[in-house]
Amino acid sequence: MIQHETINPSILYYGTPVLLLSTLNEDGSTNLSPLSSSWALGDCLVLGLGVQGKAYENLSRHPECVINLPDASMWRQVESLGRYTGTYPVPEDKRQMGYKFCSEKFEAAGLTAQSSALVQPEKIAECPLQIEASVQHIRTPEHTPFMAVVEVKALKVHAHKTLISGLNKIDPAKWHPLIYNFRHYYGLGERQGENFRAE
Repeated sequence: MIQHETINPSILYYGTPVLLLSTLNEDGSTNLSPLSSSWALGDCLVLGLGVQGKAYENLSRHPECVINLPDASMWRQVESLGRYTGTYPVPEDKRQMGYKFCSEKFEAAGLTAQSSALVQPEKIAECPLQIEASVQHIRTPEHTPFMAVVEVKALKVHAHKTLISGLNKIDPAKWHPLIYNFRHYYGLGERQGENFRAE
């Protein structure tokens, strides 16, 4: 018989894709924020982010973003942004955790800004998938007032040509998302099977 033990984990990132969220700063420049909490259903995407960060501030003021999805090879560039915040001055609790202010995050991570088609925040050229989106709703759950749940609508999806396997299709064998697994970076393992609706 399989045995389980009840635990109270200090973190609950049980393996989700990493994204770099582009949002618009007050001066018209683009801020980049690494996120690991998101899911998609149709053209609706839900993002989880902290309310003390620049992304939350920017989305509250300017309801547009780009969800840039890096592949597994980009983990060092993602991690290079991990200790930076676009919020100045740095909130005290973030400062105590080692965060520093950075206004030039593309440069800090060695990434290339690329103009978007429908929204103002810039895309990241190196990311194989980019989703331009508009914010539909921002909610702060009562039980976690330090976090926000942001619902966005996908407006336009861009994919590196190497990932496309036919009209409007991404080849899952060629897409290698970066997975955040209990604060460690992973890629995908071997294919195990497919859903009955797979094409």
